[in-house]
Parts: sequence; structure tokens; C-alpha cells
Amino acid sequence: MTVTVRDILEVMEAIAPASLAEQWDNVGLQVGRDDWPVQKIRVVLDATDELVCAACSEQINLLITHHPLIFHPLKRIDLTTYTGKILHTAIQNKIAIFCAHTNLDSTPGGVNDILAEKLGLKDTRVLKTSEQKDANLRKLVVFVPFGYEKSVLDTLFECGAGKTAKYTHVSFRAKGVGTFRPEATARPFKGHVGETALAEEHRIEVLVPRKDLPTVLDRLRRVHPYEEMAYDVYTTDFQDMRTGLGRIGHVGRDVTLRRFAQQTKEKLGLDRIKVAGDPALRVKRAVVCSGSGRGLIGEFLVSDAEVYVSGDLGYHDGRRVEAEGRGLIDVGHFASEQLIVDGLTARLREALSARGYPVEVSISGGERDCFYDV
Repeated sequence: MTVTVRDILEVMEAIAPASLAEQWDNVGLQVGRDDWPVQKIRVVLDATDELVCAACSEQINLLITHHPLIFHPLKRIDLTTYTGKILHTAIQNKIAIFCAHTNLDSTPGGVNDILAEKLGLKDTRVLKTSEQKDANLRKLVVFVPFGYEKSVLDTLFECGAGKTAKYTHVSFRAKGVGTFRPEATARPFKGHVGETALAEEHRIEVLVPRKDLPTVLDRLRRVHPYEEMAYDVYTTDFQDMRTGLGRIGHVGRDVTLRRFAQQTKEKLGLDRIKVAGDPALRVKRAVVCSGSGRGLIGEFLVSDAEVYVSGDLGYHDGRRVEAEGRGLIDVGHFASEQLIVDGLTARLREALSARGYPVEVSISGGERDCFYDV
């Protein structure tokens, strides 16, 4: 079996749909062709010159990164620049580079969920739901004759339709009457050619993730009794509350800000972190945001959480949070995101194995923060 970049991209789309990326972001295939064969994948935070060269020597075919190699539009490709050298090396050695950035932050089980779990947060929810309201969910309406509604609903639920943030098997149905007149070549489920027929039907409605719609419709056609399945698909303003940036949750037993900061440092294996706020502040709920979290401080301050954990937070952010009687913990950009490397590697291995893809997935083991203490 020959597995291509395109096959891996389909797997990654299921894990972290590109539609979840922020509008300013640049995700997806950044270097290479989608028909290149893939036998070895490496998951990294950054496609640095060092890691790309290592991938060449180890015959890696695809690098999956969290941070985009190409973030801003390129006006020229100068092979003497930092980015140009990496592009040159990757293309020469047929190494494709794929990026999952803010979509991997927002998706369930992504960077923010892993960070929240690592810090022991309970009953977590999304802090800021995805901006693109209708990008992720569609409402599927299908018309089913009486007696077949259970098999249709079972199929829908097996395909993952009818899920919200806290519920599964969500649907709506209403009774009605449909009409049709079979043409000469038709093979009607009921009625006769050339005669108008009435059919008692159920109108069934479910929410379906946009990416799953083709699969759901294909499975439905196999169980639906009609020769031509009647259905409609609608866009919706319903927001998938499972997707978005940041997470908020309970810390368990409430502790002081000083103690929570110490626990955070220990759980992330760090030598130092930056903290702002009263050390004696009692912490019951916390917000986390992977990467650079300055943009979500407003959402944190209108929440009921006492402390905010993120990276790339500044002096004035600390002053603002302190003035509001809250706490802030800056763990650094790298520390808040490097957890995803192991997490994504595990999910990829499981997904590839389920498809029978003979592809090896590894991590470099040598990535480090670019900042250090002296």
C-alpha cells in the first residue's frame, strides 16, 4: 500500500479541521506535493533548520509542525535567508511540511485540552468559541417512511451525527406526508408508475460536522429504502461549543495563587515561571491558553476564573490582571505547547493504524525552548 501526503492530510483534517484556524493564520500543506509517498512522519513544534536536516538524514517524508514555517506572504524566495534555506533543503530532499496551528489549539483534544489536563483542571469548557459560526456544523434533514426511522437514526449516530458539547444522539423528528409520481424507469418503494402516491414520512433533523457530511450521506443511502433519498442540508449559526481557544475549569481543591503556581511549575517540569497577583489569592477556577495568550486576557477577566495561565504575557498584562484582583502565570510559549507533540503523535498513530496505513510516526526528542536562563 502506497500512502501519500494527501492521505495523511485527510487524517489530519479529521483531527484538526482547517476551518477551525483563525482567519489570520496560515495552516495546511506549506511545502511539497500531496502525491508524494509517505513512509515516515515526524511531529515537531517548529520546522527549524536543525530539525529539517535531521529529517533528511533519517529519511523522514513528512514533517507535521505546530507553528507555520510560512506565516506571512513571501515576496521572494531567497535561499540565503533562514526560511529560504529550510525550503531549499526540504524540497531538495522531498520532505513535505504540513502545519496545524490555531486549528490544533481549538479542536477537542488539541493543545488547550492537553494543557488543561496536564494542570489537572476539571469540568473544562472552551473560553472563546470558534469565530466561524457556520464553518463546522450543518443541519441535515432527511425524509424517511414510517418504520425506517430507527435504522436511519442508528446510522446517523454511528457516523457521529447529533453531537453537541454535552449530549449525543440529539435529533428532531416530525410526521408529515410526502407526494411523488414515479416515471417509466423508476422503481418506487411504494406506489405505481404514472400514479401520484402519498407517503407518510418522518422528517428527521440532526447536526453533522461539515467534514463528515459526505461520509454520513454515503452511509445513509445504503440503509435508506427510497430509490432517491430525499434530504436537505442547511448552514447553521449553531456554534460547536467543544471548539475554540482557551479552556476554563476547576482546579479541584482551591489553593492559594502561590501554591497553584508552584504546582503548575512542577507539572510542566519548569525551573521558573513568572507570576503576577496576590500570592494569597484563593484560586478555584483557572483559564489556560496555549502559546501566546495576550489576546484572551479580556475573556479571562470577564470569566469567573481567578488565574490565567499562558505564554508571552507582558508587564502591562500583569499590571492589568493585578489591578483586577486576579492572578497571572506566564509559563512561556514553548512550555505551554510542547505537550502537543506527544499527544498528536499518539492520535496519529491510532488513526493511521485504524486505516491500515503502514506509516511510522516519531518525534525528534531534541526540541528545546529558544530562551534560557543565565
